[in-house]
Amino acid sequence: MTATNDRKQIMRVLAHANEAELEHGLLAAGLSTDLPQIRPPETGLTMVRGRIGGDGRPFNLGEMTITRAAVESPAGHTGVAYLKGRCPRRARLAAAADAYWQNPETRAAIETELLAPIEQRLAREHLKATEEADATKVDFFTMVRGED
Repeated sequence: MTATNDRKQIMRVLAHANEAELEHGLLAAGLSTDLPQIRPPETGLTMVRGRIGGDGRPFNLGEMTITRAAVESPAGHTGVAYLKGRCPRRARLAAAADAYWQNPETRAAIETELLAPIEQRLAREHLKATEEADATKVDFFTMVRGED
């Protein structure tokens, strides 16, 4: 996996983290949660697009609120975050985690103390949702009549 794909995965995990997980993980890694801002948290709207049938013609589904932030780590790495909803503090914390993850000296601490617990929670939630869906599954079958 390339570094670009790794960072995409990290950004996905950070986008699903809650504020408490981000703050606790950064503090457990011994890293500051208050980094200099390059871009202060801003809340705005983005257009969400869909496709008819999942792969047909695109259409505008509607607008969604997002919050974005950008910070700079002590090592000079720029961390960014784009999160759904109105969450300026969570966006700053996610941007800080991204900045620290880019630094090879702090990457292991971020992966161990912050990302691993979030990924475990996401896996548990996915498994629970899968089990709940499977519990409602109906198997249809056709019985063959003996006279055919």
